[in-house]
Amino acid sequence: MEYRKLGNTDLKLSAITYGAFAIGGNMWGGNEKKDSIASVRASIDNGVTTLDTAPFYGFGLSEEMIGEAIKGYDRTNIQLLTKFGLVWDGSNQGKGEFFFDAEEAGKKIPVYKYASKISVVKEVEDSLRRLQTDYIDLLQIHWPDSTTPIAETMEALEQLLQQGKIRAAGVSNYNVDQLAEARKTVNIASNQVGYSMLNRSIEQDLVPYAGKNDVGIIVYSPMERGLLTGKYFRDGKLKDNDHRNGYFQQFDLTKVKTFLDGITPVAAAKNATLSQLVLRWTSLQPAITVVLAGARNEEQAVANAKAMDIQLTAEEMNFINTALAKI
Repeated sequence: MEYRKLGNTDLKLSAITYGAFAIGGNMWGGNEKKDSIASVRASIDNGVTTLDTAPFYGFGLSEEMIGEAIKGYDRTNIQLLTKFGLVWDGSNQGKGEFFFDAEEAGKKIPVYKYASKISVVKEVEDSLRRLQTDYIDLLQIHWPDSTTPIAETMEALEQLLQQGKIRAAGVSNYNVDQLAEARKTVNIASNQVGYSMLNRSIEQDLVPYAGKNDVGIIVYSPMERGLLTGKYFRDGKLKDNDHRNGYFQQFDLTKVKTFLDGITPVAAAKNATLSQLVLRWTSLQPAITVVLAGARNEEQAVANAKAMDIQLTAEEMNFINTALAKI
């Protein structure tokens, strides 16, 4: 495993970071608790010391399982990353920006983007309780909130830094202008954004900005929620309540399949899976600090960690990039 310095902080994160969205269950067709906890522990045991979660994932369930899973481990060797700014329980009292209706147990639950100073402080206390810890290594706003001034939100992060409740402050899904504005108030360590072989828009502006200003980039959805594993093309049946039924339709699936078939021999030559090859390729892109990879069981967790064992030559990278350009 490689460990990489996050922006201008002293945090060292594992290049493959455990993404805990799926173990929350909501939007992913459910989960098995024992498998989820086993996947977290297997990740840690195989060098994935950085765990990324959020209150919204399972409406608190993901954070609770992370807190349970890390019992018995040395907390100082684990980096907990979580978020704030998506509220669903009415604590915003009608304020904030409506995001979407989530579904839980057959009921619609309105989710709002809300990041007032008071709300941020409350959310952090809730996260600390669920995670069973007294500090968070990196706290990130989950999505921009158009109803709260960026400066107000960032003032809350500065306060939490001073109190020692967080070690570093980050943002998620911010564009370059929003990131620059946030940096006027607090030292921003990172921006967590979507990035994959099929979604490379950040290369145009965020990657150059982050490199110039020593801001880390944490990428989510490198596998495009499982599409780049190739499994969908072998068994395209998903549970009815799985959000990917609609998500995958944005892509030209015929071209994606052709691309994956084309790079399969590279993976085979490395005794690796397509998933591992895709994760390794992503980790080698300029300015990318760490790559989030979800796992719903122990086997997937170990496979994700082993992706960093793959060595790719310049010729192999060029072969992949040439095939990718045809999509």
